[in-house]
Amino acid sequence: MKITCIGAGYVGGPTMAMIANRCPDIEVTVVDLNEERIAAWNDPDLSKLPVFEPGLDQIVSEARGRNLAFSTDVNKAISEANIIFISVNTPTKTYGTGAGQAADLKWVEKCARQIAEVVDHDVIVVEKSTVPIRTAAMIKSIMSAVGKGDKVKVLSNPEFLAEGTAVEDLSEPDRVLIGGEDEAAIQCLVDVYAHWVPRERILTTNLWSSELSKLTANAFLAQRVSSINSISALCEETGADVDEVARAIGSDSRIGPKFLKASVGFGGSCFQKDILNLTYLCDYFGLPEVANYWKGVIELNDWQKARFAQKIIKTLFNTVADKKIGILGFAFKKDTNDTRESAAIYVCRDLLIEQANLAIYDPQVSLEQIIADLEYVGITDARQLAEDGHITKVTSAAEAADGAHALAVLTEWDEFKELDYAAIHETMLKPACLFDGRNIIDRDQVTAAGFQLYSIGKGEAKEAQWEVR
Repeated sequence: MKITCIGAGYVGGPTMAMIANRCPDIEVTVVDLNEERIAAWNDPDLSKLPVFEPGLDQIVSEARGRNLAFSTDVNKAISEANIIFISVNTPTKTYGTGAGQAADLKWVEKCARQIAEVVDHDVIVVEKSTVPIRTAAMIKSIMSAVGKGDKVKVLSNPEFLAEGTAVEDLSEPDRVLIGGEDEAAIQCLVDVYAHWVPRERILTTNLWSSELSKLTANAFLAQRVSSINSISALCEETGADVDEVARAIGSDSRIGPKFLKASVGFGGSCFQKDILNLTYLCDYFGLPEVANYWKGVIELNDWQKARFAQKIIKTLFNTVADKKIGILGFAFKKDTNDTRESAAIYVCRDLLIEQANLAIYDPQVSLEQIIADLEYVGITDARQLAEDGHITKVTSAAEAADGAHALAVLTEWDEFKELDYAAIHETMLKPACLFDGRNIIDRDQVTAAGFQLYSIGKGEAKEAQWEVR
């Protein structure tokens, strides 16, 4: 058995490393046209892997050179494979029809056409990228058009990884979903995962149910985050504690506690992209009420990020111009170097528009990535701002705080819970403000140190003022 994966990114690399690790009898090759990325996967220094995930370095180390390879020779890997995974980027379109909502499938189509050109044997093609429903029909159409429809069987096998816990999610998944029409092809892929996944956790469906399940799962999870974030604003106005509210409703077995953690907003490569794709599909199929429902989840998330930035500005006497703000965390969540749709990008953008000076500390994110992300959201002079010292990438939380008017915690890195906030307070301008966008800071500790603390969804008790209208 030989498996090829086209795409060496956040999904393809870790997923194939796990398959190779757990299936020593299967040869796994990950291919990508990005030579720098492939070189990083092959680097003897495992700290230089292009994807940071706890435990991934060990998984790669055990399999690489045995039955796991990384290469730029795409055609060779395709020609030798029994199973080909397509795991390329499917970003939201930025042009043409569906811009801002629909998934851009150009890379999936390019892969399909390259496979159609190269294969001359029976092969299973597996959608691993997050794709809109009926994408498999496009792949099958391409194969049929070149006379290879009988040779190529198409399956859907969406990923359900949470960045920061990807190795754990791959080792002990809640479920593996495989959608298809050909029973033999489905069984072949089932047999791969059955090396380590209990059979009852491997779910099989038709192609279209599998494709739609991925979008729907992310939409439901994002909906829960936006729901609790909407309540966080009400908590701040009434004196309620959003964590206590979440604990109370999460104890209801019909609701459960997961994804009820209030924060500055959700980010990552999937939630926003998949909901936008879902709304586009609903609009396309004439379901505007359904589309508007899901658009509301995105709008609430955008509002939460803007609300947090405005809280910083308002607290600092309605101006942050020329004030140093220490930013703790830039990745969209802890234990990953992924910044896609990170709330930190948008909070930093809003502060830079107000002419703040930002000192950014994140243990895994580079200055180049920060600049690229800020340019993407409209700070076109981000590189110049960095050269002029208005954006700096510092090497510690203490350095970010030194001489700052305020600190903003935007990623829940564990180290931020354990800082010596009394010592940090001494180095800051007074009054020193701390804005906890992840609700990880010990309130008693930092207020005892002298900080003015703002936490999401934790307001002071107020006398309710009801106005008759």
